[in-house]
Amino acid sequence: MGENMSDFKVGSVARNTLSRQVLEKFIELLMDGSLKTEDKLPSEMELMHMFDVSRPVLREALSSLETLEIITRRPRGGTFINKKIGSNPFRAMLALSINNVPAVIEARMSLELGLVTLAAEKITEEQLASLEETITAIENTEDGDYGAIDREFHRIIADSANNPVVSGMIDSLLIAHQKTDSLIVIRERDITVEHHRAIYEALKSKDPVESFKQMYRHLQYVRKKILANYNE
Repeated sequence: MGENMSDFKVGSVARNTLSRQVLEKFIELLMDGSLKTEDKLPSEMELMHMFDVSRPVLREALSSLETLEIITRRPRGGTFINKKIGSNPFRAMLALSINNVPAVIEARMSLELGLVTLAAEKITEEQLASLEETITAIENTEDGDYGAIDREFHRIIADSANNPVVSGMIDSLLIAHQKTDSLIVIRERDITVEHHRAIYEALKSKDPVESFKQMYRHLQYVRKKILANYNE
């Protein structure tokens, strides 16, 4: 950091939703430039004093930041702000709302619906083949544990949009996908396969309108399924 982080006035954190408030304070420091990429954070003891929280609360906040790939904790080396966070504000914004499930689902829908229309114009034969392989792999699962394959299907589509300006959104998209995926209690493999195949066929036909339509049908189904069992 250009200045010592301990010089900044963070202020006491209220006792409700402590770890989230610590997370928000970190994001504020990132957004106003007080924290910069590759900065090393103070020790746990210093951070606990600065934020006026206990070690478990601080560690929960740091764990969330690490999951969102905003920080990296190096054994015996300290904790650092990741190099690429400055070029990916979407991840920081997601960090602030990661537990707002309806908002995360809407963010995922917004990103994927735009990306799939670009993908319809740009997807390669090789990428289409990879998409088809994920569909076959889901069809062949017997235990219903195909979340990672599902994410790969959506990652291929996002990558095939081949747009460097939105490439920073893709990591955030996958984080949002993982968050929503973790909330699905019962998987319906046949429906997933049907939806994925319809998206695949639309992309294969290079039809952006149909690709949008089929992706919306799929994501709307996922949204309804998750929110039906979601309690804020």
